[in-house]
Amino acid sequence: MEKTLDRSISKIQSFTFCLVVFMLGFAIDLSAQQSDDEPLYLDPTQPVEKRVNDLISRLTITEKAIVLDRTQPLPRLNIEANLKWTQGLHGVQWDRPTTMFPQAIALGATWDPALIHDVATVVSDEARAIWNEWHNNPDFTGNKLGLTYRTPVINISRNPFWGRIHEIYSEDPYHTGRIGVAFVKGLQGDDPKYLKVVSTVKHFVVNNIENIPEDRHIHDAKVSERWLFEYWLPHWKDCFIEGGATSVMASYNAINGVDNVRNGYLLNDILRDKWGFKGFVVNDASGVQGMYEKYKGEMPWEQAVAQSLIGGTDVADSPYGQYIPVAVGMGILPEEVVDQALYRVLQARFRLGEFDPPEMVPYSTIPFSVVRHPDHRALSLEVAQKSIVLLKNEDNFLPLDKNNIKTIAVIGPHANIFHAGGYSGVAAYPVTPLQGIHNRAKYGTEILYAPGSVIPDLRPPRPWRKPLPAAPFDHEMELKKAVEIAKKADVVIMYVGTTSGTESEGYDRTTLALPGNQQELVEAVMAVNPKTVVVEMNAGPLAVPWIKEHVPAIVEAWWPGEEGGNAIADILFGNVNPGAKMPLTVYASDDQVPPRDEYDISKGFTYMYIKGDPLFAFGHGLSYTEFEYSNMNISSETITENGQVSVSVNVKNTGAREGDEVVQLYVRDVECSVVRPTKELRGFERISLEPGETKTVTLILPGEKLSFYDEKTHQFVVEPGMFEIMIGSSSEDIRLTGNLEVKSN
Repeated sequence: MEKTLDRSISKIQSFTFCLVVFMLGFAIDLSAQQSDDEPLYLDPTQPVEKRVNDLISRLTITEKAIVLDRTQPLPRLNIEANLKWTQGLHGVQWDRPTTMFPQAIALGATWDPALIHDVATVVSDEARAIWNEWHNNPDFTGNKLGLTYRTPVINISRNPFWGRIHEIYSEDPYHTGRIGVAFVKGLQGDDPKYLKVVSTVKHFVVNNIENIPEDRHIHDAKVSERWLFEYWLPHWKDCFIEGGATSVMASYNAINGVDNVRNGYLLNDILRDKWGFKGFVVNDASGVQGMYEKYKGEMPWEQAVAQSLIGGTDVADSPYGQYIPVAVGMGILPEEVVDQALYRVLQARFRLGEFDPPEMVPYSTIPFSVVRHPDHRALSLEVAQKSIVLLKNEDNFLPLDKNNIKTIAVIGPHANIFHAGGYSGVAAYPVTPLQGIHNRAKYGTEILYAPGSVIPDLRPPRPWRKPLPAAPFDHEMELKKAVEIAKKADVVIMYVGTTSGTESEGYDRTTLALPGNQQELVEAVMAVNPKTVVVEMNAGPLAVPWIKEHVPAIVEAWWPGEEGGNAIADILFGNVNPGAKMPLTVYASDDQVPPRDEYDISKGFTYMYIKGDPLFAFGHGLSYTEFEYSNMNISSETITENGQVSVSVNVKNTGAREGDEVVQLYVRDVECSVVRPTKELRGFERISLEPGETKTVTLILPGEKLSFYDEKTHQFVVEPGMFEIMIGSSSEDIRLTGNLEVKSN
């Protein structure tokens, strides 16, 4: 009986075991079938890490190479070539009109991070709207833009001759960091899960020379460890750690003999290990190819690709798609390095919502109607108004009283042209300076116009650029016309400056003076009508000492975007009170600038180390009202390197007009073991004040912002001792000072 029972139990156990095995096998088969039908990487309920790894596991080495070659799709897994990039420097660069804001250097002149965040939000809204439209509208005919935007440019203007100053914000790392962080955050959006677009900050790093004896693609910048960390890197750290930038572009140049596209010290040791960057690195256009060509066959293609990937560059052009499989097969490129690059790249694509149903992605509902929305154009006007700097205003020459002016002479080569600058989209109905005067002057005012001069195209011939033949222009006759209308006018408004023909990518300026015969034009007009205001329209600084000495009013307007003509007229006629400040130093002459290949900024670069007086100082900018500073208070007389103090000051508008002021905080190490700046920006805030109104501005000063980089210990240190704390309206207009002692921890 017991044996029979045991046999029955045994049979039941065997049956149960078989059933379990069968069910387990069925479940495995079912799971596999579900995996084939609905892969894990397409399951939006799963963590991104698992989804990315699942997708990587499905790729062959050839397909992995295709994904890292940003130009190619992968149809088998329905992966588009969505890392194809576009530009969004001051508006979406598209084949049809989008909202165009002032150029980046003008954005920096606002000293208003909140406003710049609004600008970037508009840019990314229009970017997503275009993306949504071409995915939803089968009749879409415009260029199909991706969601990777190569912006902002956060290089800094150490070299005032640099041709790409219009693309950047400042010569100062702290200032650039504040504006850059605001732009990155506005561009990428504030959703905790999804990105609106990917921000690729560029060009990493020490990149601000175009014309050099060899070639900008192979230039080798010689930079000490101290200046690399103290001047060239702080704003990048801000944009990665605080701003959360998802991508970064490795620049063409090398640093101390190592090409940046394969510079593991920069891309791995500093960027990833030290700063914790989790995003992906892309080469500048054909950057890996440029490195290959630099060595003229001494470095085979597969070696160039392997070294770039191992060095930290995750995405590149066609060399990656072609040579990654070869390099892996040769054993010079570990496949795990390829997988690591894939993870970084695909993680960003998942965060864009590329693999999720559109209804789950909040940005998929942004309608196409936001592109060129009237509110966006209104913001472009506001930004232009807030970016214009009043450099000089002798005897309150400005604002012009339109009620007492019968005749205005509008003169200059910039007066009747619209210049957008590099990396610009298409502007709809841009307002020229001449049109702006017509729009804002009193009805019935006679407005005379003569160009008087042309801005020459000084760029050398390039294989890809065939210069247009110059239009006939009789300089002597046009100069004479300008002088004649100046004689007839109650006031003269002169628009002078530069264009992309004198400063642009691939071409540095050869002088800080006005190009062509514009200086001659200003002098000739001033000789017959001293009631003249000069409006500068340029990117890099203009060394114009004669104009500063002789012309009663000077306005810096930059390349001010689609509403620029109206914005300038609003400033000139007093519809708007100027409040912008210079984001760079205007040197007095070419001779004041150290050699361009000198990367030790203490040799005389920027407001921090300039030798002699500038023409116009960093942070300088006047107003039609006056501001009084009082009651500066430092919250503590002492600080440790890990502590912080607050610095507060009362600012009162003592004039009769509402106005904006930028309160600036500078510090100076009174005695130090190394050369330190004469002053260094460590805080600022732009405020608006009604007549008679007083506001208290409080700026936080952490102890770490008093540090310098010590090459002996390879870290930032704060030496005990006394620091001078300065509050002012510019780097040279310091209103109040105090002392702060740093004590050891």
